[in-house]
Amino acid sequence: MCLDAATGEIIVAAASENSVFDCSMFGEIRRAVADEEEIEQISADGSYHWREVYDALSERAIRRAAIRLRREAKIWQHGNSSKERVLRDEKVRAVRKKGCAKWKREANYHRRSLAETGVYRFKTIFTEKLQWRKQDNEFQEMINK
Repeated sequence: MCLDAATGEIIVAAASENSVFDCSMFGEIRRAVADEEEIEQISADGSYHWREVYDALSERAIRRAAIRLRREAKIWQHGNSSKERVLRDEKVRAVRKKGCAKWKREANYHRRSLAETGVYRFKTIFTEKLQWRKQDNEFQEMINK
């Protein structure tokens, strides 16, 4: 789900089976947001800390990503490379230098909780009230409500 943290408005919602990882839906959600729409920052929890997510961000030229690092995060492209700097690696360096708590404050990471609240509201409206048991029918029922 893509939610505007400032207004609480749901911009894009996508449903998937339980076996689908959140991060694998990111590219589809990102593509559903109009290219001319300005995105100031992406905020997400650690389940979005994957290369596919950062690749989708770089396709759209989004330079602010407040995505929590996984504990075992390592640099993908070292600083002495002649290639363009990787957004995620800059974050790894910042967390190593400043610490996670300071990085979270500076990156405005806690805005993510506003989006999480929006997702929670969405789920409480739909998930307990769906009548159909087959996934395809549930998706259609959510669209129609």
